[in-house]
Amino acid sequence: MDEAGWDRARWLWWLALLGGISFFIAVFQRLDGPAIWAWKTTGVAFLALWAAANAREKNGWLIAAALGFGALGDWLLDARGLETGAAAFAIGHVIAITLYLINRRAQMTASQRLLGWLTMPATLAIVWGMLSPQPGWWHAAVYSLFVAAMAAAAWTSRFPRYRTGIGAMMFLASDLFIFAGEGGVLGKDVTIWLVWPLYFGGQALIARGVVSTLAKEAEA
Repeated sequence: MDEAGWDRARWLWWLALLGGISFFIAVFQRLDGPAIWAWKTTGVAFLALWAAANAREKNGWLIAAALGFGALGDWLLDARGLETGAAAFAIGHVIAITLYLINRRAQMTASQRLLGWLTMPATLAIVWGMLSPQPGWWHAAVYSLFVAAMAAAAWTSRFPRYRTGIGAMMFLASDLFIFAGEGGVLGKDVTIWLVWPLYFGGQALIARGVVSTLAKEAEA
């Protein structure tokens, strides 16, 4: 089946790319304010709407919900603060983990399985090394485990590894670069070029891999 056969509301996909890519202007210019917070949400919010438009069954709604909580987290981080935004993201990660575990890959190579198992402890070690002994560093460590578990589950799921798997690892990398900036491991003039492109690019790849797989299966 050609791509046009399964892709409902493709215009939402293009709006998502427009919103997510254009927001880098706001990042680079260090813009702030309610209008900027709304602009920030557009990329992933439109991905969530696109996923919902293509949802045929439970799995499709799960990825739409995971993306929806990601968009909510984008807004809450600026509008309500770090802890509230992180809570929204954590809910989205739990939904995504559920989706990926339901759709676990039947057969994996040893290297694929090893990366899945190592992702969480490696992430915890990296966060500890960058932030400890700063006060409250363990808050970042706990949150990072949600992201790492999501990335590991995505990598070992049946969804395309070079879309969903890589996208989830990019999402994890974006958070690690945030922590690197906060911990002084890298300057924020460096991390500013990395965090948003990795985050939004990761979300877009996650959405494309899951939605296309599920929709094509439903149309087959």
